[in-house]
Amino acid sequence: MYKVIIPQDITEKGKQFLRDKGYEVIVGPGVEDVEVYKEIVKDADALLVRTGPYPKAVIDAAPKLKVIGRFGVGTDNIDVDYCTQKGIYVTFTPTANALSVAEHTLGLLIMCAHQMKALDKAVQEGNWHLRNKVPTYNIGGKTLGLVGLGRIGAHVAKMARLGLNMNVIAYDSMRPKNDVPEGIKMCDNMDEVFENSDFVSLHIPCTEDTKGIINQDMLRKMKPTAFLINTGRGGLIVEQDLVNAIKGKIISGAAMDVLIDEPPKPDNPLLKLDNVIITPHSATLTLETMDLVGLHAAMGIHSVLSGQKPDWPVNKI
Repeated sequence: MYKVIIPQDITEKGKQFLRDKGYEVIVGPGVEDVEVYKEIVKDADALLVRTGPYPKAVIDAAPKLKVIGRFGVGTDNIDVDYCTQKGIYVTFTPTANALSVAEHTLGLLIMCAHQMKALDKAVQEGNWHLRNKVPTYNIGGKTLGLVGLGRIGAHVAKMARLGLNMNVIAYDSMRPKNDVPEGIKMCDNMDEVFENSDFVSLHIPCTEDTKGIINQDMLRKMKPTAFLINTGRGGLIVEQDLVNAIKGKIISGAAMDVLIDEPPKPDNPLLKLDNVIITPHSATLTLETMDLVGLHAAMGIHSVLSGQKPDWPVNKI
């Protein structure tokens, strides 16, 4: 019987799928600790992992390991190159979370436009009349600019265009020009998106090429009434540059579900700004999405252990 170790627990659907397929499922202590992982993976044929670290040391501690199924899409916590060298598949779940992240993105957009954070705080503090002083904006007819038009970006575009009557422009260097969703204007570069949008939303991975790509120069291209939204990766933004842009009224505000340090340090200046909305990397944590992500991660593991090629491989074996 193959043994699947889940160091950080998931919802029941994925675990039950694995049990029904005849695997022994063992749930770990839920910590993010390399030394703990080195002990619990010794007999693992497969790992179903979340956000904890899986460097070479952990992989070497699991001599029977055949596959790592990532609960989610980010794989920067896994040494994928070393897994490839060892003949270990890494799978992920790219189709499971698009809807919930898209909904979260549009929720943040609406909160920005209607200044819900500042107004809610004012009411709780007894300042009802702030309603006459804080500028709010209609969303219909405004332009949403997307950086990245993959699964999530395409969902956001469709919902914004059809549901909120927004104009949508986008830049994606990887998207074929003959494969653009209806009603979206593609831009030749990211500058064009930042210069012409009322809301800019980021939907690209954080790589060596994109780390810190949203800096003071890029922020200065935005309209002073515009908002920046990030449900992609925290490392895309130079956070101090964003703080300076908001304090200097270069842009109106920002909303993000991801930060460079998670959880943020108490002295992070973004936490002190009323026109910045921060959620705790929770866009994918709806009950429905958690079930689906767990199921897809389990399906990837089963494919490998049953001698099939997985539907969502990160690496090639």
